[in-house]
Amino acid sequence: MKKCLVVLSILLFISGCKSTPFDGNVVIDWVDFIKWDGIEYNGIHTAVIAGESDIGEKIGEIQFMVADNVTNSNYKIKNGDAAFHEKGTELYRVKGMDDMIAVKSPSAINGFQVYYPTEKTKYSWHFQDMPLEKVNRIEIYEAYTSEGIKRSSEVSNLEEVKSFLTLLESSEVDSTFQPSTEKGDPTYYEMVFYTGEPIAYKYGMQYDGETFYWYPWDTSILPTEMKGYLTKPN
Repeated sequence: MKKCLVVLSILLFISGCKSTPFDGNVVIDWVDFIKWDGIEYNGIHTAVIAGESDIGEKIGEIQFMVADNVTNSNYKIKNGDAAFHEKGTELYRVKGMDDMIAVKSPSAINGFQVYYPTEKTKYSWHFQDMPLEKVNRIEIYEAYTSEGIKRSSEVSNLEEVKSFLTLLESSEVDSTFQPSTEKGDPTYYEMVFYTGEPIAYKYGMQYDGETFYWYPWDTSILPTEMKGYLTKPN
């Protein structure tokens, strides 16, 4: 009798779900993609457009946003589809990098998100891929503020740029590190590195009130000297 009750409970639970694998409707965890001209592009989350002057010609607009609108796991993405961009979002080429797409986004640093063709280009925007010798300017932004993301400081003196990069390189891996939450959530920063190319590199950094840390690959602890770069005039 107990076994029958357990089976009945499971059946009731399944029948009460709106999205089940039995009818093809599921909650889909979409990758940040755009399908355009037969090519799938994925978002580069460790890079931004260097400046609006690097935006090329407009090539079209998003036709359909799949997130929140598609629940069928058998759906085949089409040209003009995007994971998270609304219909009408404008698409542009990147000057000097015609295989990249820039998407207008008011929430992105410098106003555009950047996408690369997954079948043609290998993802090469990790910290280890950045040409340190070409970095000539660094901007630091504080994210998730009441005003959104705002610029905190800029490092443009080449000697200071080198010193900043040295601090990043000297960070020590500590995969067991747990940030302190005694003073609330850690402050989150975005660091943007300009190399003279149309696309700049971008990496996050956090500060829990005691420790600066970031994720170049694994969790890594930064020197306390990093604090001195957050109060420089813009």
